[in-house]
Amino acid sequence: MLAPMQGLTNTVLRSWFIRQVTPDLVFTEFFRVQQQSRKRIAKADLAEIVAHNAVVPLVVQLIGHNAVALAAAAVRVQEAGCRHLNLNLGCPYGRMTTGATGGELLREPGKLVELLSSLRQAISGTLSVKCRAGYDDPRQIFQLLPIYEDCSIDYLILHPRTVVQKYGGHADHHLTAEVVEKTDLPVIANGDINDAETGRRLLAETGAAGLMLGRGALADPWLFSRIRGIAPLQVGEAQRRRELADYIGELLPLYLEKFCGERQALMKMKDLLNFIPDEKLQRELGKLKRATTVAAFRPLLERFCNFSIDE
Repeated sequence: MLAPMQGLTNTVLRSWFIRQVTPDLVFTEFFRVQQQSRKRIAKADLAEIVAHNAVVPLVVQLIGHNAVALAAAAVRVQEAGCRHLNLNLGCPYGRMTTGATGGELLREPGKLVELLSSLRQAISGTLSVKCRAGYDDPRQIFQLLPIYEDCSIDYLILHPRTVVQKYGGHADHHLTAEVVEKTDLPVIANGDINDAETGRRLLAETGAAGLMLGRGALADPWLFSRIRGIAPLQVGEAQRRRELADYIGELLPLYLEKFCGERQALMKMKDLLNFIPDEKLQRELGKLKRATTVAAFRPLLERFCNFSIDE
C-alpha cells in the first residue's frame, strides 16, 4: 500500500505510482471532516474521488472527532464513488480547534468505540484504521485491539511508534509481530520500511498481511517492485541517479499542470526532494531545491542524471 502523507501523496503522485509500480492500494491524504452539515468534506476532496479511474482501489482517509460528522462524511464519500475508508488514528499533529483528532484520539479510547461503531454502520465497503502503537505507551495497542475487533474493522495498519515519538527513534516491528500473534485482524506493517531487504524480512518475521510504504517509497519509488522481486534489490549510484532523474523529470510537468503557477509546482517538487536521503546526492539535490525557476531547475536535473561519479 502507498501510505497517505499529507502535502505529498497528491493525485499526481498517486497516479505516477499507479502507472509505474502499481501498488495494491493507494490512500488519499487525510480528508478533514468538518462539523458543518453542508461542508463535511471539501469539494476538492470529493473531486479527487470522482477523478480516480485507475484499476488500483483508492482508500479515502478521514480525520475527525465527531461520530455523527464522520458517519455523514463516510456516506458522502461513498456517494462520490469510494467504497474503502480509513480512520486516521496516527497523525501526531492531528488536532482540530474543537477536539482531538488523529493520534490525539488514542488518549480517549472510550471515544474510539463511538467513532468506529458509527463509521462501521455507515460504511458498506471496507473500514480500516491507521494507528500508532499508543499515545505515550507502545503497549497501549493491546488495550486498543479489542476495540478494533469489536467494531469489526477489516484490517489494521500499525505504525509501531507512539504519538509522542512523532518520527523519532525506530519503528519497533517486534511489536508488530506480537500484535499479529494476538489478533485475528489482518495487520499491515508500516514504518521505517526503507529498502527491499527490510520489507521482505518484515513480511517473513512478523506474519504481517502486507506492507504500507511511505517515506521509503518517496525516496525510492521502485521499492514496491524491489520487494516483489521484479526490480533489482539494490542499484549502483549511476543507475540510482538515472532512476531519480526519470522520477523527478516525469513529475515536473505534471506538477506544473496541477498546481497554480511555477513557484507552487517547484515548492511541491522540493517537498518531495526533502525525502531523498542519499548522502552522496545531497549537494546536487540542494541545488535543485534552491532553483527558483523551471528554466534553472531543468538543466540542474539533467546534470544530476549525467553527473560523472568520478567528479
